Amino acid sequence: MRNKLSKRTLFTAAATAGVIAAATAVASAVAAPESGSESGSVARPKDDRPVEVEVFAPAGGDVAGAEGKGWFVDLEVSYPGGPDGLRRAGFSGAQLTGPAGHNNVPPLPGTFSPGQDDRLPGLVVLGSTTIDDPDRKFAGPGTNLADLFNVTGISDRTADATRLWDTWIVGDSIMGKDVDTVLTVAVVDDLDHNGVYDDAPDVVKDLNGDGRVDGKDLKALGVASDVEKVHFRLNGAPAA
Repeated sequence: MRNKLSKRTLFTAAATAGVIAAATAVASAVAAPESGSESGSVARPKDDRPVEVEVFAPAGGDVAGAEGKGWFVDLEVSYPGGPDGLRRAGFSGAQLTGPAGHNNVPPLPGTFSPGQDDRLPGLVVLGSTTIDDPDRKFAGPGTNLADLFNVTGISDRTADATRLWDTWIVGDSIMGKDVDTVLTVAVVDDLDHNGVYDDAPDVVKDLNGDGRVDGKDLKALGVASDVEKVHFRLNGAPAA
């Protein structure tokens, strides 16, 4: 079982690294002559976007599942905080859902199908090896898989952030087996300017015309978060 590092551990490590980096930078500035090149310039900070996505599972390099199924996608999305944070996220309530008889039933109903999620309508989740099966509403790698997530709830709600946790147990080999694949996750920007992140499409198009549907197309569409990518492999061997 993979343990998530505590905020205290991360803070201590970051602070220690910061002290070392600062000392190194001062020493370099004293030793090196002034130059017009960019070799000594400060690294550019990460894009300052209003929404943050963090993918906990799968992790990069994992070999997940059995026969291409039985694996998890587990992620957290942090939206702006405050009393209207849930409204801005487009959040319509917690869910516990799934296929067949589990689809959209009490006590925590939520729809279960490919396409825009009814709980987090700005979320896009893509799989680079997703099947093309029109009868099941799969349209290849551009299919938004967000509405297949089973469990959604509020993990933190403060003046600073509104954090929503989202988990999917993948019950079918819709992304193949014995194959390397890429999971791409982002939240689409407020494209219609209604103040809510609710503009994720059912299917992402090849907007840049390069023959693939990936993070570049999400950026061309417009995103409110960074585009997170996880490279991993789907195990084709049976569970036993």
